[in-house]
Amino acid sequence: MSGHSKWATTKHRKAAQDSKRSALFSKLSRVITVAAKTGGDPSPENNASLAAAIAKAKSYSLPKEKIQTAIDKAFGAGAGANYDEIVYEGYGSGGIAIYAEALTDNRNRTAADVRAAFTRAGGSLGATGSVAFQFERNGEIVIDKSAAPDEEDLLLAVMDAGGDDLEDNDEEFVVLTDPGSVMAVKNALEAGGIAVKGAELTMRAKNPVAVDVVTARKVMRLVDHLEESDDIQDVYTNMDMTEEIAAALDED
Repeated sequence: MSGHSKWATTKHRKAAQDSKRSALFSKLSRVITVAAKTGGDPSPENNASLAAAIAKAKSYSLPKEKIQTAIDKAFGAGAGANYDEIVYEGYGSGGIAIYAEALTDNRNRTAADVRAAFTRAGGSLGATGSVAFQFERNGEIVIDKSAAPDEEDLLLAVMDAGGDDLEDNDEEFVVLTDPGSVMAVKNALEAGGIAVKGAELTMRAKNPVAVDVVTARKVMRLVDHLEESDDIQDVYTNMDMTEEIAAALDED
């Protein structure tokens, strides 16, 4: 198991996310609003970023009416808001790189939240560009193994659909794509009869770093503190989330 995907990192924390479903739904809705507004089109067929945001939202069971409300909000229906996209970079325990993406309507509030999260977890907030070079943008499509063809046949289908690679992540396969191709590959796989569990744009570490359990717990504590902020959408690390590390964190 490579353990490098965002899905592998977050799977063991899904129960905790479910307990905070309202906050999660708010974040997903905000991403949809920004994607719709930035793309200038309320139709996911004509707006790739919006299509990806909706696919991610659906994978977390965001209701259809909330998705539509978020889209409408981008074009003046309901109470509107202008969000700035900001990236925060820094280091956690063991020198692990932290890359956090935010959507905020109040930069001062978000900066204070992020600074407090790093301080509480013993990390250090860095300057812009201090860790970004250690990550690259990718598309990820998740397929449940129980409903998937065997790995060899699936890999052929992924290549035919325009995907870049296929990873085995325990109970799931993760298809890697170019950022601009994630929805086209997803649609092609579905057209070929392959059920897709979720799809999203993500940041992946170029060279994941092995850690021990103690360091992993400290890093995930920082990630949790950051995600407590309503403005933080996604947090990525260059920590290698192996099966053993994930199992140890499951026990916490």
